[in-house]
Amino acid sequence: MDENPSTTSNRVLDRFCHQYLQLQLKLDYPDGEYLRNSVFQKSIFSRLFQEEAIQHPPPKGYQFRVLKEFVKRIEESIQNWDEEELNDDLFEALSLLISSSIPSDLASAQEESYVTYSLSLLAEDAAKSPTITLREARNVLAASGTTGLRTWEAALHFGNYLIKNAPNLVEGKSVLELGAGTGYLSMLCAKHLKASYVLATDGSGEVVEGLQTSIYLNDLHTTSKIDGKELKWGYPLMGGEEPEWNGGRKVDLVIGADLTYYETGIPPLLSTFDNVFELYPNVRIIIAATIRNEETFRKFLDKCAVWEFLIDEIDFPMIETGSQQGPFYEDHVPIKILDIRKG
Repeated sequence: MDENPSTTSNRVLDRFCHQYLQLQLKLDYPDGEYLRNSVFQKSIFSRLFQEEAIQHPPPKGYQFRVLKEFVKRIEESIQNWDEEELNDDLFEALSLLISSSIPSDLASAQEESYVTYSLSLLAEDAAKSPTITLREARNVLAASGTTGLRTWEAALHFGNYLIKNAPNLVEGKSVLELGAGTGYLSMLCAKHLKASYVLATDGSGEVVEGLQTSIYLNDLHTTSKIDGKELKWGYPLMGGEEPEWNGGRKVDLVIGADLTYYETGIPPLLSTFDNVFELYPNVRIIIAATIRNEETFRKFLDKCAVWEFLIDEIDFPMIETGSQQGPFYEDHVPIKILDIRKG
């Protein structure tokens, strides 16, 4: 089976490569019919394991774990060693990793890593998926009191919604992101969805510093279309040393993902919503909420009613996990996308 890969084969290849770049723990390794194909093996090597193939590669420990399993599966898939073989370059890459210094799993778990998200919905007519690359501590859930060191499922799902609705929602608009965390949504709007300006904000100074790294990794540091800023919910946007907020720029769209996950944060969040509506009466506020706790979400809705906010749930089904081509996220916990207006 040495003919050029078919469309199905290309899809299998792309899915595996995209999962690898996103540092998925459970990868969908290709079936044996693909693994023993010499062209398929060469493609995997050139895209993932060739030196300098990836600008911001995964940690060595992850590379080793995946390549070791990949080589093992290739060897198990070969039916005739006289006609089929393991690619020499893959074997050499594995040998180099074995001989290199690889941190322990415990040490690796505490380190930040490059995570690259493939935007398959932007690549339906393109040969290569556009990407967003971030630095994340994926196994550190609440370092320094923040959850902003990794990208959560709600942001990935909300990103797909923004991609599908970008011409009306984002293109040419000034966007404010609340609770930006790693900045996935802000990078998406600034880099790929043609926003005129994006202000990525978070209440953690440490997270805001990390946003500058995200801006740099996505080649946005030479533009003036995106900035990062510390913004604590519940505090007035106007006042202090700034005579006008955000340099006098208008805000057309406010976005945020996973802003309602803890109850004590809801009142200051809604206060900030109200402040935004006062400054920009025509603004749209759209957020994504993962429903981990129905009671907390119900209290969010109740408090919105007290503030006289009107909420419409937007129908945007999640892509089933098995059909995703990137970004990848779990589909078993509901994620709601909410359009919030002032009544």
